[in-house]
Amino acid sequence: MWFHWVIAALMAINLFLGFFHEDFGKAATPWLMFFHKAIGITVLGLSLARLLWRLGHRPPPFDEALRPWEASLARITHWLFYLMMIAIPLTGWLLSSSSGRTTNFFGLFEIAALPVSRSDGAHDLFEDLHEWLGKLMLGLIALHIAGATKHHLQGHRHLIGRMGPWLYRER
Repeated sequence: MWFHWVIAALMAINLFLGFFHEDFGKAATPWLMFFHKAIGITVLGLSLARLLWRLGHRPPPFDEALRPWEASLARITHWLFYLMMIAIPLTGWLLSSSSGRTTNFFGLFEIAALPVSRSDGAHDLFEDLHEWLGKLMLGLIALHIAGATKHHLQGHRHLIGRMGPWLYRER
């Protein structure tokens, strides 16, 4: 549960930084990108740890309130989240690497560039992939929130309580 919320918060921060860093002016952009990259590496590490944990621990079954198609959509959405939580930071790392830059991890140490082409074509490809995956992640998040809201408004408040223990839970 905590993997979910920590990664969700970091992804929200990084999506914001990724899409709006230029709106803060030229002076702020390097600092915002410093944090964007370090948070991205953190998300990648946490997501890999979460995936390993998930592969070793069977999640609770879907609630009976879900129709079969809703459970299938939820299952697909969850696996797409895993894919995106790894692919987005990885394409960001590839993007930095295609410029020959290392990634500074919160000023603690440098993470080596990946062995990729340093051509303009490779850089543009990774930049486009990174941006499009970010946009797809926004759509996936919207779908996830819409599903949770739908069930909450239909009276299945216990479903949100399964992942938000501070929220309403049926006793």
